[in-house]
Amino acid sequence: MKKHIVCFGDSNTHGFCGDPADSADHGVRFNEEERWTCLLQKKLGDEYLVLEEGLSGRTSVFDDPITEGLCGLQMITPVLMTHEPVSLLIIMLGTNDVKERFGCTAELISAGLERLIKKAKNNECWSGGKPDILLICPPVIKDGMETAVFGNVMGKGCIEKSKELPKYLPAVAKRCGVRYLDAAACEFNEADFMHLTGKGHRELAELIYSSIKGTV
Repeated sequence: MKKHIVCFGDSNTHGFCGDPADSADHGVRFNEEERWTCLLQKKLGDEYLVLEEGLSGRTSVFDDPITEGLCGLQMITPVLMTHEPVSLLIIMLGTNDVKERFGCTAELISAGLERLIKKAKNNECWSGGKPDILLICPPVIKDGMETAVFGNVMGKGCIEKSKELPKYLPAVAKRCGVRYLDAAACEFNEADFMHLTGKGHRELAELIYSSIKGTV
């Protein structure tokens, strides 16, 4: 059996394209030649199966009052059990947690991610019985988001909380005994200021590949 790598995230794992001109298909989702998950699959080769579990709007632990089914904590168990045995779980969440309607600080958001990781570690899905998780801190939301297309949806204060999140996540990873990666260098677009560009997807795929190559 191939080694299963589950990519659990939000719209940036789903492949949402904030600027259709940046996608070969000119659509709202990057295609299979462009998404970081698919690019990672190509880099790893046939011994691996990279499984996309990206959902736009997904949070770490918060129930969204506007849209149902977005709480990562509620979904992590069925997702992992669906894809067992799992060799590696990649978690990249936090961008939606900064929404004004959740009223949380960056520190509380990091606590939510810690809770999610602990729940995932205690799952029975793991290949060989040993959990292996990579926590990725998403790129920081760029200045300009509040006056762009998703500004009203996100609300006020998101940029500031997004900038603070990288201060807390390394400690979360250390306490939980999981891998850590900061995706700060991966490019966000200047259309909505909070989604990866095509270049950003390529950068993230390379960053993850370099981090996990030969260790999964």
